[in-house]
Amino acid sequence: QVQLVESGGHSVQAVGALRVSCVASGDAASSTVMAWFRQTPGKGREGVAAFISGGVTNCYGDSVRGRFTISRDSAKNTLYLQMNSLKPEDSAMYSCAAKRYKGARVYDYWGQGTQVTVSS
Repeated sequence: QVQLVESGGHSVQAVGALRVSCVASGDAASSTVMAWFRQTPGKGREGVAAFISGGVTNCYGDSVRGRFTISRDSAKNTLYLQMNSLKPEDSAMYSCAAKRYKGARVYDYWGQGTQVTVSS
């Protein structure tokens, strides 16, 4: 049963912008926390941004704060990541994740990922 499906990954030039999407289905659609992670070969997974339902503010990694914006359209069960002022170091596989409870240590659902490549 597919729960999270990402799309929108693309090859772009540095300084450009891109928006990736993640459609949630089933139990994942009612998750309290949805987030974006990224990973490149040979490097660990990095948290990019998190959207907390009912929260006042969202969370961002230091490397993307001020450039990326996370948002969620509950009517469409879709999570977005708007990426502006892209840099080559933003190139990675971007994955969507969701967890039912804010206090949970691990995420319950993961998508397959969508590739973003930024060229200089």
